Amino acid sequence: MEPRNFLRFLFFPLTLGILVLFFTWLTFTHAPPSAVELLDCATNSPWCTSKNRIQHQPPNQPVTPKSTRLRDHTLDTPHHPLDPLTVQEIRKIRTLLSSHALFRASPYSLHTVELEEPEKSLVIGWKKGDPLPPRKATVVARARGASHVLTVDLSTEEVTVHQTGKHSGYPMMTVEDMTTATVVPLTSAEFNRTIVGRGVNLTDLACLPISLGWFGKAEEGRRLIKVQCYSMKDTVNFYMRPIEGLTVTVDLDTKQVVKISDKGKTIPIPKASNTDYRFSTMEQNRVMDILNPISLEQPKGPSFVIEDDHLVKWANWEFHLKPDARAGVIISRAKIRDPDSGELRNVMYKGLASELFVPYMDPTDAWYFKTYMDAGEYGFGLEAMPLDPLNDCPRNAYYMDGVFAAADGTPYVRSNMVCVFESYGGDIAWRHAESPITGMDIREVRPKVTLVVRMAASVANYDYIVDWEFQTDGLIRIKVGLSGILMVKGTEYENTNQIPNEDNIYGTLLSENVIGVIHDHYITFYLDMDVDGSDNSFAKVHIERVKNSQGDSSTPRRSYLKATKKVAKTEKEAQIKLKLYDPSEFHVFNPTKKTRVGNPVGYKVVPGGTAASLLDLDDPPQKRGAFTNNQIWVTPYNRSELWAGGLFVYQSHGEDTLAVWSDSLALRSKTVRQVTYGEMIMIEVYSGVTNPNCIAGKGIG
Repeated sequence: MEPRNFLRFLFFPLTLGILVLFFTWLTFTHAPPSAVELLDCATNSPWCTSKNRIQHQPPNQPVTPKSTRLRDHTLDTPHHPLDPLTVQEIRKIRTLLSSHALFRASPYSLHTVELEEPEKSLVIGWKKGDPLPPRKATVVARARGASHVLTVDLSTEEVTVHQTGKHSGYPMMTVEDMTTATVVPLTSAEFNRTIVGRGVNLTDLACLPISLGWFGKAEEGRRLIKVQCYSMKDTVNFYMRPIEGLTVTVDLDTKQVVKISDKGKTIPIPKASNTDYRFSTMEQNRVMDILNPISLEQPKGPSFVIEDDHLVKWANWEFHLKPDARAGVIISRAKIRDPDSGELRNVMYKGLASELFVPYMDPTDAWYFKTYMDAGEYGFGLEAMPLDPLNDCPRNAYYMDGVFAAADGTPYVRSNMVCVFESYGGDIAWRHAESPITGMDIREVRPKVTLVVRMAASVANYDYIVDWEFQTDGLIRIKVGLSGILMVKGTEYENTNQIPNEDNIYGTLLSENVIGVIHDHYITFYLDMDVDGSDNSFAKVHIERVKNSQGDSSTPRRSYLKATKKVAKTEKEAQIKLKLYDPSEFHVFNPTKKTRVGNPVGYKVVPGGTAASLLDLDDPPQKRGAFTNNQIWVTPYNRSELWAGGLFVYQSHGEDTLAVWSDSLALRSKTVRQVTYGEMIMIEVYSGVTNPNCIAGKGIG
């Protein structure tokens, strides 16, 4: 085979039984539209939250991880081509855009302001001490009723407006979009009367902005959002007290109520008793025995360091780490040191959470549209809350802040957004003991210590805990944990004996007047593998049974297993549906690099468990989430194809997804093409209510 020199991407959608919404209090303020300076948490505390303080750290010095400290980011400077935009750079972008003709005489909002990463070849060729490639920013904005993608060159101060082509969707919502949407219903007298008529005081109201997907032409031509509300009376856990059936459709641009639907007038609001989840409020006789404190002590301190704010070095690993508003965190340039040569060898160029697809299985008026795309609609990183030292992350963790731009371009800090720490849970990395019959008294045991990069996104009721875990044997494991609270549906039923056999409640009666609705959750991870370079290939290693003939006298065995390796030659061959009783392994390998015995150097992709979407392929939510149609995809790299659900996900029709890219390539390709890994792969992993584990790579070379 002839290896091809283009990038390769890997997607892992992890399927959980969870819901994602974005919650915002009605009183949650947004960044002042006229603010010019960096938001100061001392004067803008509702925006920053009590933990979103500014931390200080001397620049240009390696950092030995310590507990969280206040940092001042106003003087930060980039040291690496992939370092995120700094406060000063975001300020400059805001100034340049405010004087641009597109924005000068028109209201506008910035939905994405992020580093436009240099070409891969420039990043790979860059060495510490070299001048940085030109710093540029990609900006996605709304102005004059349209969406725009721009490049801002921070060196030349040039602003380039790109043609986005025909697309149906809209950019990721801003925090201001979401907070404003929850206030709009209160401007409607009809809504207020409805709330009071349902027995809820307006001061006890909490509302959620809910993306509405796409379900036909009636919702096209304007940015819309659904708003549903809850009662906070007598509990902080308002999620358990839905005002069922009441849905308000709001125009995000005009900030007006479009429609009010109330199909739940006869459904009572569930009681508040026993819903408060705070430990301090629980009755003493209901609290289980408290565990004694546990702590990981490191007398000599942690074994990792953070250089220049974003370069992580631990044991034999080195990688670049940065927060991201849409993906949460981005791991780049992951390399491992060869124990024999001392050389740093490439493993992965880039890894991130690409999309989260959450379809609910209730087709009724107030639920059919709940088919969320949490990264592309809400911003997975925007929902990442400050981590709590010693609870979210152990002693000796290092905390990293995110610096993002508000809708008006003002930079703000999301402190303690990511933590890095060493983990030891009493597990064994490797062991062997010799039996006494050998006469050798040997017992070798090595404890399993790993490095973890963690973020936690509190997206309304659910909390995702995403861990990137690195092991000294070269393994990278992605873990996604689920915590938080169920999103429930109100009902008239108080006991299962009241539910007629023919009545489909689309879930389970969990408590009086409370239904937990069936739903899935697919989390898609994008990995651009670079195993010993970019000349990587993707292979399916099929495990099959071989039967011996009954007349074979050479062995008493009648069957055995055989592994047959097939390298994908076309995109179609690399679209794979996993099958329990037709097993295969999946290898990413570099055919130009061999081990000492002649095997190609590579990694094995190991899904921990999988589930496929059972929705009809023509169902609008599935069209938008078509990247779940297969568990593995491989397509040629295109820099614009970073997000599995497309760039403009909000209200999209699904015309810019991984499935579309792959099918388009199949149509364009008139000859059989060699697919070398570094194209695109997606694997779905399902875990139900337990935390999913997905081993992203295991060295096989």
